[in-house]
Amino acid sequence: MSLTDYLVIALFVFISLVIFVPVILFIYWYVKDDRQKQHSILRNFPVIGKVRYFAENVGPELRQYLFNNDTEGKPFSRKEYQDVVKAGKYKERLIGFGSIRDFDEEGFYIRNTLFPKLVDEMKVDNTKKINTRVYKVDGDNLFSRKEHSEEKLADPYYLRDEDAVVLGENSCRQPFRVKGLVGQSAMSYGSLGEKAITALSKGLGLAGGTWMNTGEGGLSQYHLAGSPDIIMQIGPDMFGVRKANGEFSWEEFKKKSEIHEVKAFELKLAQGAKTRGGHVEGEKVTEEIASIRLVEVGKTINSPNRFYEFDNVPSMFDFIEELRSVGGKPVGMKIVVGDLDALENMISYMKESGKGPDFITVDGGEGGTGATYQELADSVGLPIQSALTVVDEMLREYGVRDRVKIIASGKLITPDKIAIALAMGADLVNIARGFMISVGCIMAGVCHTNHCPAGVATTDKKLQDGLIVEEKHYRVCNYIISLREGLYNLAAAAGIDNPTQFERKHIVHKDKFGRVSPIEDILHAAKRAQLQKEN
Repeated sequence: MSLTDYLVIALFVFISLVIFVPVILFIYWYVKDDRQKQHSILRNFPVIGKVRYFAENVGPELRQYLFNNDTEGKPFSRKEYQDVVKAGKYKERLIGFGSIRDFDEEGFYIRNTLFPKLVDEMKVDNTKKINTRVYKVDGDNLFSRKEHSEEKLADPYYLRDEDAVVLGENSCRQPFRVKGLVGQSAMSYGSLGEKAITALSKGLGLAGGTWMNTGEGGLSQYHLAGSPDIIMQIGPDMFGVRKANGEFSWEEFKKKSEIHEVKAFELKLAQGAKTRGGHVEGEKVTEEIASIRLVEVGKTINSPNRFYEFDNVPSMFDFIEELRSVGGKPVGMKIVVGDLDALENMISYMKESGKGPDFITVDGGEGGTGATYQELADSVGLPIQSALTVVDEMLREYGVRDRVKIIASGKLITPDKIAIALAMGADLVNIARGFMISVGCIMAGVCHTNHCPAGVATTDKKLQDGLIVEEKHYRVCNYIISLREGLYNLAAAAGIDNPTQFERKHIVHKDKFGRVSPIEDILHAAKRAQLQKEN
């Protein structure tokens, strides 16, 4: 054949591919859609109906990146997300041209004083610097962005020794003293991959003055990788401290209490995302995770929603007393506030018995990182700002506030939100999702599927390849330092010399009509309403 013949054949093949292949595919999809019985839209509108499912599938990404404005996204807006990223990547919180907060909406505000504290009047411990790395922007054009990371000696913004918060100060052989007010909330190895846990551990260990909560999945080598102070959480399934038959093992508990990094224990009665037992899909339960938790490989875990060891306040407090006696370290409990009568009965028994936890972690019902059911995440338990004030007030009323510290958690990812929580009664603050963002989370909302595209909430090795521990751990460190620095800025504005001094009087609530009320007035109004209801 001549060259012309070859060209004619090639042209014929090309035209066939361009014309006939799409036609054949269209006919195939049309017949397939028309005959399927699952989707009515596809059955009524074959092929073209696929547009609807495609749009639905990419809708969350389009809304997050293109259509939501900077303050609209849930659970965190684009602005809140960027605040965390900027703090971790650039150790930067400066903005230009003013706030984009909607000041017409109701919300809490920090009361600034006429004469704020000067920098040299602040009680802060910056004697020991932290050697971290931050990014610097070399150029930022429409189609290109150049930046590099460089070493930086950063001020740690520790509390001074005399202002440190102490858990179990008068009840334990080994109290836990912490020189920062912010730590990592409970996130288990298994729910997060080993790289994410390792990056968090190393970042928190580098920052110091903080803590890492293991989550109920047990203590792994990845939690210990950076030697941070650790609060080991114990859930109803007793992962890491149980016998093969699932019963609590005092022997395993004692072993954990002898680990230097473990500074305290926390019983998880409930948490914001799941006022029920924990849930881990079977594909996340690898051989390693199974060995840590003492469960079967590949089998989905659905923990019970209550401890078998106790079913009322006296027996729970007895269990706490024994944990404290055996371990010698503080023991706390994590709750979601919902049943106020049950809460009051527990606090009343604290006064009556002299027993109780060294700290109470009050988790907002905002629905956290864990996999759970929609109905539980959306509607069970009070949000943190309501719950926190209730717990603090009840502990004061029964005269036991000085015996127990309160740790607040629930979407408190920026310094201003943390300061407001401190003023409402929190002694310390836990953050989960903010730290997830600092190691690369893009809020894809697929934590429960093991398909996290950022390699954070997944045990999939391939997906975790994108998460570089040695790069991300600096972001974790920078994020928490920035939070502490921001707290000192707010404290100075309020006229106090360190953030442990935030009280109710330092914040006010503004309603949508512009009326301003102190927290005390809101509490008194709530009490009057309760009394009227009881009478």
